Amino acid sequence: MSALAADTGRAGPARPGSADGLADRVRPLLGAAPQATGVALAAVHGGERLLLCGGRTARSGGGPVDADTRFEIGSVTKTYTALLLADAVARGEVGHHDPVAAHLPPGAAPVHRSGAPITLLHLATHTAGLPRLPSGFLATALPAWSTDPYAGYSTERLLRTLGSTRVHSRPGSRVHYSNLGVGLLGLALARAAGTDYPRLLDARVCGPLGLTRTTCDPDRAQAVGYWHGRPRPPWRIPALPGAGALRSSARDLLRYLDALLAPGGAGPLAPALADVRRPRLLLPRTGDGLCLVWNHRPRHGRDLLFHSGGTRGFTAFVGFCPQTGTGLAALANTTPALDGGFIQAAYSRFRALTDSA
Repeated sequence: MSALAADTGRAGPARPGSADGLADRVRPLLGAAPQATGVALAAVHGGERLLLCGGRTARSGGGPVDADTRFEIGSVTKTYTALLLADAVARGEVGHHDPVAAHLPPGAAPVHRSGAPITLLHLATHTAGLPRLPSGFLATALPAWSTDPYAGYSTERLLRTLGSTRVHSRPGSRVHYSNLGVGLLGLALARAAGTDYPRLLDARVCGPLGLTRTTCDPDRAQAVGYWHGRPRPPWRIPALPGAGALRSSARDLLRYLDALLAPGGAGPLAPALADVRRPRLLLPRTGDGLCLVWNHRPRHGRDLLFHSGGTRGFTAFVGFCPQTGTGLAALANTTPALDGGFIQAAYSRFRALTDSA
């Protein structure tokens, strides 16, 4: 796969050769997902901004991948849901420690046997004690497991089953990654604002940040996703869009990185962008932790924040370091490999860039 586009995108003078150096350092990622037909990258480092794309949007009939090609970003969506939470807190609509039950229909909230409430912060740090997936989800998902497993699971069904969902551990006591938890957070925030998740995200995040190609809409043009070399239909996640329904482009992710790295320039979203970067808990033994959704890894006195995502046809990685002004986003139109090769390669490049700053 050869590079088809490179754009430093920087306003003002660049240091001689610096943009070419950044391109050379991230270019190997264009070949790090051998099952993909297209890869798109966005990077910020040493004051330079770069967009680098390669390949085509489909094996047959597709056009060249460019900086505006949309890819499904899977669980990277969760970081946008975290930003919605931080923004709603800044607006005074909700509090981090609000019980999620306060923003759901009566009887719809999961409850631990101790009676301890699940809060919005628990949902944003995977400490709610919830299972990875909703009750009864697999029965609906299995017939479409290799294509679109979330499409048949409705919001109405989710609300019917939430009250009987088993909460495995006392809220706040244990980290357990949960698509259900962050998807439920997105639903609660939308209900608190009197709208739905896609409209809320567009109004409060994508619109203000100028993210024109970042939406939950599966019907807008996007790259074709591939699973074991076979094309997959666009994913639809009606009940839990806040967990993984977003599509985005390299150009939009570059703008997202800019905002995360320099919250002060993001206007009304500045307090929320700063809030999502704050560490919330420390994991035992590893030294790693969690912010609001973002994984947090201290390294050489710096904070590496990152998240990955995958759907049946796409893989995504986004990481940034506030202290060095370094950020990297990597998108590929193939499902995540079992060995996590593309994600690991992207994280390694991100870490190397941060170490060299």
